[in-house]
Amino acid sequence: MTRMTDPINIFWFRRDLRLNDNHGLFEALNGSSKVLPIFIFDTEILDMLPKNDARVIFIHNTLQRINTELKNSHNSGIAMFYGNPISVFEQLMKNYKLQTVYTNHDYEPYARARDSKIKTLLNENGVAFKTFKDQVIFEKDDIVKSDGKPYLVYTPYMKRWKEALRNNTVKNFDTSKLLKGLMPSESLPNLSLSDIGFENTLKPIGPYKLTSELIQDYEAKRNFPALDSTSKLGPHLRFGTVSIRQIVKKAKTEYQDTFLQELIWREFFMQILWHFPKTQTQSFKPKYDRMVWRNNEEEFKLWCEGKTGYPMVDAGMRQLNKTGFMHNRVRMVVGSFLCKHLLIDWRWGEAYFAKKLHDYDMASNIGNWQWVAGCGVDAAPYFRIFNPTSQIQKFDKNFNYIKQWCPDFQELTYPVPIIDHKLARIRCLNAYREALN
Repeated sequence: MTRMTDPINIFWFRRDLRLNDNHGLFEALNGSSKVLPIFIFDTEILDMLPKNDARVIFIHNTLQRINTELKNSHNSGIAMFYGNPISVFEQLMKNYKLQTVYTNHDYEPYARARDSKIKTLLNENGVAFKTFKDQVIFEKDDIVKSDGKPYLVYTPYMKRWKEALRNNTVKNFDTSKLLKGLMPSESLPNLSLSDIGFENTLKPIGPYKLTSELIQDYEAKRNFPALDSTSKLGPHLRFGTVSIRQIVKKAKTEYQDTFLQELIWREFFMQILWHFPKTQTQSFKPKYDRMVWRNNEEEFKLWCEGKTGYPMVDAGMRQLNKTGFMHNRVRMVVGSFLCKHLLIDWRWGEAYFAKKLHDYDMASNIGNWQWVAGCGVDAAPYFRIFNPTSQIQKFDKNFNYIKQWCPDFQELTYPVPIIDHKLARIRCLNAYREALN
């Protein structure tokens, strides 16, 4: 048994909630001391969320499954804490003789600031802080132009990414034979949902689906929201219950380029947020912040509730509100409608999606909202305005998706359109031109 006076290492679970192919955990278990795995329910994040947030429930359920596996197979577990990470590590240093804290990189602005403070605190107390690349294949400056500057256009980034993948071996971090290096589980703190102020009242986030058939059919089916042709991988990549290395390997094995390129979009937006953290709140193209948005609160409320009078927009928002998911084609339609038909600031939509999407990822969410508003990197031009009616003809001509989520669309009680498409288009073009000229 490891005594509290014996030196130990810590592995800090964050966006990597799995035992297998976990880079930071692998490195920790290869150290010379026993490893205490921990997870911190960070009050800086949780205090901003509703108390039945499905994502917190998903995290908690995943931790409990890992705990059960570790207890049954290795007499170990994850020590769970609730509070500010600084305070948690101050307490850990009082309770244990820490050598090194291991974890995996996180690229979001809050996480970077938090990790900088944690590193300073630990180093001042003689504890090392080591982080590793895990949630992406390529990060930070891994994929840059010949002059060392980041790519701002997706296609050349994507081509360089694929070239780098061909020229580099993607290593698997097998921890299966190393878990005996974990600390025994006596008295490790565990937390219930009620301990962290949450309640399990929502439908849980489901498993992902990644069959060979789904990947092979992805190009042909991905734009049709009525088809059950999406993998639902988003939340699992977001919280690391699956390894991105395993998913990329699967996509390569199936030789399905379109599916792989969607994974590359994820990394493209991550490196943009890394290099340009200001985009969390500001347009990448500064001149777009001169836009005079209408920001009509009543119209925003109707958009949120799926009561705009445009069936595809309403179906998408109702699907989001009911399930925490929205098909990607529909995300583009509802995003364009908010920014360009209603002239409501993209940040309002980004914040609403951040609250509702089970697969919410800051980099992708910001990247896609700035794309649809025309103000981001490699964005759709401001004069590209989705026609929400013609989108139905292209991608849901039999109304199967709309009937599922908006069954009242042909009834007398269905709301009339809150804005005429032609008038909205003219108004949008005039507003953008006035701001950009």
